[in-house]
Formats: sequence, structure tokens, C-alpha cells
Amino acid sequence: MRGPSRAARAAAFLVGVVALAGCGAKPLRPERYAGRPDELYVAGVAELRAKRWDNAVAAFEKLVTDLAQRDTLLPRSHFLLGEARTARAEHLLAAQSYTRVAEGWPEDTLAPEALLRSGRSYRKLWKSPEHDAGYGQTAQSTLRTLVAIYPDARQAKEAQRELVDLDQWFATKEYMTGFYYLKRKAYDPAIIYFKSVVTNHPEAPRVRDAWLRLVETYRTIRYAEEATEACTALRTKFGQDAEVRRTCPAPATRDTATARPATAGTP
Repeated sequence: MRGPSRAARAAAFLVGVVALAGCGAKPLRPERYAGRPDELYVAGVAELRAKRWDNAVAAFEKLVTDLAQRDTLLPRSHFLLGEARTARAEHLLAAQSYTRVAEGWPEDTLAPEALLRSGRSYRKLWKSPEHDAGYGQTAQSTLRTLVAIYPDARQAKEAQRELVDLDQWFATKEYMTGFYYLKRKAYDPAIIYFKSVVTNHPEAPRVRDAWLRLVETYRTIRYAEEATEACTALRTKFGQDAEVRRTCPAPATRDTATARPATAGTP
């Protein structure tokens, strides 16, 4: 007669671990599970559920080191290690754990979720648009990979929303850099950055501000033709905006310019 399956043994062990969870938290010692990866995995899951992040990290770090590449617990161990590291606000390490899942097992059902979580982890490392955008660029690349490889996955739609938010931050960063140069009368680099905003981030809210600063810059350096073109673009896209109408009033038409004032007797 065959003994219980691996899954059945793991489930039974999990019941025992959970039952003991209320007896007080103790440091988990992975070495005590030598030769029993199934039980260590279950213990790690129990520690994760109990929000004992240090113990969970210890368990899954041991598993990702010891398990064979073909072991089905290996991608799940990397994924859950990412969860535990996220809970400890170790976002760079979490991102690396999630990325391992997507790169090592792209056909696994966990891969799209792993890419999404990796992108979000890198996103959390970019604290504000004023800071270096390196992690933001990595987040953007990771999320774009998710959309490209798994376009029909639920996570792809979530990644698209994350990408829109990231685009706004990139636009803000470039706008702020342009504004920095403008205030220091470094007009050429200011123009480059403002143009980058309107060209590379056309849907970002900062586009309006970038066009306004372009008009201001062109007028300051007396580039009348460029200022007129910028005003035309502003009126086309933001014609109802009060500041745009003040900065770039609509040019008078020929009929308006040549019309005579109406006399008292004119109907």
C-alpha cells in the first residue's frame, strides 16, 4: 500500500505548525529541517501567515539556496521570500526575488504576478521625482516587460496603470529640471527639457506647464516664431484654460482687425 503523497504530508505538517503558532514566537532554525524541504517550506508559510517576517525570510532563504532547480517549490520559495522581504520594507531584495521567478520560470503561473510585484518594489525605491530616476526606470522597464510578454494577464492591466503614474513622475522630473535651468537663465537646456516633456509625455498633466514655460522662454530670448508656435499648441490642447488664454490670447482675425466701430444707428 502506498504512503501519503508529498502534498498530503505537507498539509498535515502545516496543521501541526499552525496549531503550535499560538504557543509563542521563537526563532526558526532552518538547519533543523535538514533533508526535509517540504516541512521547511510549510514552516515558512506558517511564519509568513503569522507575520513573523524574520523567520519567514530565514526559511525561504534556506530553501532557495538548497532546492534543486527543477523542484516545484523553488519558484514559490523565491516568490514568498519576496513577500517576506516586502513586509520588512526591503524593496530592492524583494524586487530581486520576484525577478528570479519571472526569469527562471517564465511559464509558471506566478510569473506575471512576480513581474508586477517586482515593478512595484522598484517603484517604491524611487521616493520622489526630485531623486535619481534609476529605480523608476527599472520599474518602468519591468512593467513594460510584463505588458509585452503577458498582454492578456490581469496583471498587465494593473501594470498599465502603474506605467501611467510613472510617466507623470518622469514628466515632473524633466519639467523641474527645465525650470531649474530657466531660473538660472540657462535657456538652451531649459528648452530641451521642456520640449522633452511635451514630446515624450504627451498625456502627463505637466505638458500644459511645459508649454507655458516654453512660451516664456522663447519670449525672453525673443524667438517670436517659436513662441507663436508654442502658443498655437497651447490653444489647441488647452484652449479653455484661463492662464493659457491670458498668456496666448487668440490672434485677431482680419475681419476683427479691420471692422469699424458700430455707430449709434447701427442695429
